[in-house]
Amino acid sequence: MKILVIALSGIGDALMFSPSISFIRKYYPDAEIDLICMFKGVKDIYEFNPKINRIIYFNFMKEGFLKSLFFLFKLRKKYDVTFNVYPSNRKEYNVISFLIGAKERYAVRYLRKDISNFGFLNNQTIIENDFLHNVEENLLLVELFLQNHNIVYEEFDEGLEIYFNEKTNNYAQEFLNKNKIDEKDFVVGIHAGCATLKNHIKRRWEPGKFAELGKKIIEKYNSKILLFGGPDEYELNEKINSLMNYQALIVKTESLLQTAAIMKRANIFITNDSALMHIASALKLNVVAIFGPTNTNYVHPYKTNYKIAKLNLDCQPCFYYSPKPLTCLRKDVQFKCIKELTVDIVFDKVEELIQQSHKS
Repeated sequence: MKILVIALSGIGDALMFSPSISFIRKYYPDAEIDLICMFKGVKDIYEFNPKINRIIYFNFMKEGFLKSLFFLFKLRKKYDVTFNVYPSNRKEYNVISFLIGAKERYAVRYLRKDISNFGFLNNQTIIENDFLHNVEENLLLVELFLQNHNIVYEEFDEGLEIYFNEKTNNYAQEFLNKNKIDEKDFVVGIHAGCATLKNHIKRRWEPGKFAELGKKIIEKYNSKILLFGGPDEYELNEKINSLMNYQALIVKTESLLQTAAIMKRANIFITNDSALMHIASALKLNVVAIFGPTNTNYVHPYKTNYKIAKLNLDCQPCFYYSPKPLTCLRKDVQFKCIKELTVDIVFDKVEELIQQSHKS
């Protein structure tokens, strides 16, 4: 059995398929399971996953149409089964799956824009359910696959998975030693960024509020604050740190896996809805997740201890999976759901997690 996981959407989306890979591997221990991605961060987080045979890294957006087409024809008819990671509601992803030409092409049938995005090119589908987590949708795809092959299976209920090698773990420890962070320190990680494609920068809580929150945590708990994010978010973190009177430490690494290895040290991780939120879930951290327009049913921190910081507006959530950019239809305050979320609301969630961890 040759299986290809098509993980061309975001880093968090790809990571939320990791339990499904374990589910497949459980019943097909000898299968060849490959994963194709086009973001380096996805390659990083799967690099040492022992359940993957091969990672195929190809940047379709950078290489253009002709090179991409030639690349796909080299993969054509090499796989028996493909899985389109949920969510991936774009015509390009469905065409790629179709051109690869597996006999069984598994994907979610979306409630919105499925036909216009060529969802009919997939021949093994389940219907999208707005009340399920993305991980659960992906697991249902695997259940359909197992049913089609007459496999009697048990319910699978594992969390997200990231694997590290010794070199990466040593890198993280050296970082902590260099910055004099020891076992006694109360460490709070903050990620103030998120994806920016399709206007998703509007999901971000304001830098000034992150700074105010960080100062409150330091004042009350004498904590050490680590600001996480990729190279495109260093400037954002510099701004937050300046507003905090440079009391925080900005984490800069050479790979997403190195970032994740340092994140393991955080006692609490505070983040927008982002890839690092899902990485924090995989690391079983205590997570405070800040939500505005996106659907918490889809992407709340999975199988870890967490609190959601959000307003409860009638218009939330307003974003569902389709190629359409994130927009706000409110007439009073655009993206009120994130703009009017106060520091006190988020700080209260932080304190709830701290009290829970002390009890346990």
